[in-house]
Amino acid sequence: MSETPDPPVEGRGRGAGAASPEAGSAGAQAGPLDATVTPNAQLPQLDQSSLSALAEVGRRWGGCMPAREVWEHALPIDPGLDFADPQRSRAGRFVHIRSAGAQTDDDELEATVRAGQADSRTGRAAYALRRVLIGPALRSTAIAEERMGRLLALPVLSPDALSSVAYGPEAMMAILVLAGAGELKLSLPIGAALAVLMLSVGLGYRQVIRAYPHGGGSYIVASDSLGSQWGLLAGAGLIVDYILTVAVSVASGVAAVTSAIPSVASATVPIGLVVIVLLVAGNLRGAREAGAAFAAPTYLFVAAIALIVIAGLIKAASHGFHAAAPAPHRATEALGVLLILRAFASGATAMTGIEVISNAVPVFRPPEAAHARQTLSVMIGLLISMFVGVVLVAHFDGASPGRGQTVLSQIAHRSVGSGVAYGFVQLATTLVLLVAANSAFNGFPRLLYFMARDGFAPRVFLRMGDRLAFTNGILVLAVPAAVIYAGFGGQTSPLIPLFAIGVFLAFTLAQSGMVAHWWRHRERGWRSALATNLLGAVLSALVVVIAAITKFTQGAWLVAVLVPVIVWASRRVHDHYQRAHEALTPRPDTEEQAPPGRVAPPRLAPQVSERLAEAGDDPDEVYSFAVVPVAVLDLAALHALAYAVSLGQPVLAVHVSPTQAEAERFNRSWQAWGDHLPLEVVVSPYRATVAPLANYIAALHRQRPDVTLTLVVPEIVVAKPWQRLLHNRIAARLRAALVAYDGIVITTVPFHLPR
Repeated sequence: MSETPDPPVEGRGRGAGAASPEAGSAGAQAGPLDATVTPNAQLPQLDQSSLSALAEVGRRWGGCMPAREVWEHALPIDPGLDFADPQRSRAGRFVHIRSAGAQTDDDELEATVRAGQADSRTGRAAYALRRVLIGPALRSTAIAEERMGRLLALPVLSPDALSSVAYGPEAMMAILVLAGAGELKLSLPIGAALAVLMLSVGLGYRQVIRAYPHGGGSYIVASDSLGSQWGLLAGAGLIVDYILTVAVSVASGVAAVTSAIPSVASATVPIGLVVIVLLVAGNLRGAREAGAAFAAPTYLFVAAIALIVIAGLIKAASHGFHAAAPAPHRATEALGVLLILRAFASGATAMTGIEVISNAVPVFRPPEAAHARQTLSVMIGLLISMFVGVVLVAHFDGASPGRGQTVLSQIAHRSVGSGVAYGFVQLATTLVLLVAANSAFNGFPRLLYFMARDGFAPRVFLRMGDRLAFTNGILVLAVPAAVIYAGFGGQTSPLIPLFAIGVFLAFTLAQSGMVAHWWRHRERGWRSALATNLLGAVLSALVVVIAAITKFTQGAWLVAVLVPVIVWASRRVHDHYQRAHEALTPRPDTEEQAPPGRVAPPRLAPQVSERLAEAGDDPDEVYSFAVVPVAVLDLAALHALAYAVSLGQPVLAVHVSPTQAEAERFNRSWQAWGDHLPLEVVVSPYRATVAPLANYIAALHRQRPDVTLTLVVPEIVVAKPWQRLLHNRIAARLRAALVAYDGIVITTVPFHLPR
């Protein structure tokens, strides 16, 4: 799924880039307070003790092998690609750039967009199709340009919360009506209690943005203030919530369509699946393009709700605010505390999506935190006023759930009639519900990014795609959401009982984490902030308990099972990365890190021959040099370098980096090790790894087709099959890309992780 190596670390050399195929570790991570998204998160930094250990290893290498200049002189090719290539168009996949802040005159190589294109006809066709579907690739430096202003961020990040007005009041009323139509009057006090809950939680997340100005959703806040286990619990709750958000939003949107056009009710599932595919396509194009596409429905929905609420209240005023009698419903349950609590928990589904803005602070234009707080305030104000307005109008109109039409459709009919205005309301409702899942497509990939950065999720979720979107996270969200949507027949009502536990569990832990934060730091105004978050924590915890008790047999048991399973799986992933990190970290006392004995100078290649490398059938006629892709200077990479050196042929190390900053970090590692071998760094600003690496190796080979090029690839060998998903399998992909070239030999050097 990804063309990026497992977490490389520090570094860069004369050229730059990160392509050690398999090297990966759970090394030093960015701190939990840093919620900034960057391609460099794949490449955790080495601390000072690790650099010291690497330097000691490098001194051992220096004592048994010739100087770097000898190896550089022995190379039969120019690693900088300064040569007269008869196929100049191929060489055009790389350009020279000046090293930022470098003390030498050396240039580095930068992979162009064409370097991500394979040589085969199929590869070129696939590349062209991807460009048509999701647009041209964006450079890593364009991430700042993907920021959004408040007018765009509001519709991009809030459709989940605002659109829940279309089904939250109805979910509450659907429980009350079980006690008979006469008990629908209780929707007013329950709605008021829910409005207080919305205000409390919303103000709590304003405090989150204040304390975490670089972004701090439930996972980050709980991890930082309460510990990693509580952070995982919050993350698991949000994972379930985001998946259900997509399923419920799409189901509600399709229900709005079938309310207005009953003849399409039989196509409920296919329509919803098509919508999910369109949402995926839109989000793969990047945040700004997705926002531009999804902004209009949110604003149209706000206008539509304002229209029916104002019209409905004017109509109610003309009748002295006397509520119309709802259609009769036979009572199937007795009214009691338990039923009222169930109605409250069902209505609380109108609060999903409130946390998205606090988790996405870095997507705002500067000043990010101030703009995020302002946008959150506007969203909370709109949510409360829309929710209360719909509940009031439904009460005065005597609307009741069921009868083949949504409550919102009923009050729209009674408020604005059945003409153009009604069509506008239904169209706006349908569109916003269908794009409400976009909030989940913003939040879910970012959540997995933060969890992967901390080693609790596979590191493929760190990688940004061509359009600076988290491609892997978007696709992973779409699949289970589509399965759940289809499995429940595209119906909203059976999904509602699954909805509240996960999101309010995350709310509870985030607010509790903020209580701990204010108590610990006691910053200016901490008492009022602590009180705000404490109230939010208590009310959110109350909803979790109510939902777990009243909805357990209706499907909430599934969430109660899934959340611990996700936490357990995340712990297993983290434990594996920790063991891999410990096994791969160089140590001065490790005996296998340096080549054994004293290494002879590398064998020089003859002058250019007219014969191809594969024409040599005598050992004396075969001349070769080795290329070793290095993502991180861990034991796997050092083992591969040592093997290449032991062959007695020239050796070139290659590192592919997504950014210039990461290239500089790698260089510090390489210099700390001792700079014993020639190194070429390739900056890949479009974040592809395998294709630029394959194109670079092919370009080296074209310089000297008479010399055998041996690609020595470090490969992590895991103990259990499921652990293979946690490491990239780049060796096989390089083999597929280069097998057609005469004179390129690919060998893997396995490094077995302990059981």
